[in-house]
Amino acid sequence: MRWGSSALALATVLFSTHVYADPLQKSEDIVNYFAGQGNLGASRGICVGTEEECKSKAEKNEAPQKAGLDMMINFALDSAQLDQTARTELDEFAKALKDNRLSTFSFVVEGHTDATGTDRYNQDLSQRRAQSVAAFLAANGVQSTRLEPIGLGKSHPRVANPYDPVNRRVEMRIRTQ
Repeated sequence: MRWGSSALALATVLFSTHVYADPLQKSEDIVNYFAGQGNLGASRGICVGTEEECKSKAEKNEAPQKAGLDMMINFALDSAQLDQTARTELDEFAKALKDNRLSTFSFVVEGHTDATGTDRYNQDLSQRRAQSVAAFLAANGVQSTRLEPIGLGKSHPRVANPYDPVNRRVEMRIRTQ
């Protein structure tokens, strides 16, 4: 893992397609990451992968726009359905959110799409993706009142190519209010 600094005041957990072969984050790693975010001061970013992969992502400007912990979740084109890998990742995230050290945190669950489709369709699909993640977390014991799913359509791509599958993702950040 490589820690970087960011001027952003929010911590983010980034869910995107399985474009990179990042290892599964364990719930304890997630708890430790967010437990230090309680003051919402300067946030930290994590690049998960080998040092070479992290350097490559930074050089290609593929690092997330917001600092955060990368966790890879697969959304197929035109789908809000979670595959088995996504469920495994989210199961670890649910365990982390149920930990007493994170019990005071609430999260905004932001759904995103690539540019395939109309604006209206992408808005709906991104909302369904966010709701899919929030529903899974709630079904695994996370209080639904701690999760606010919103769809942002294709308005905030992760990478420059608006059609890149990396843009089909859900990002989670600590809700500040």
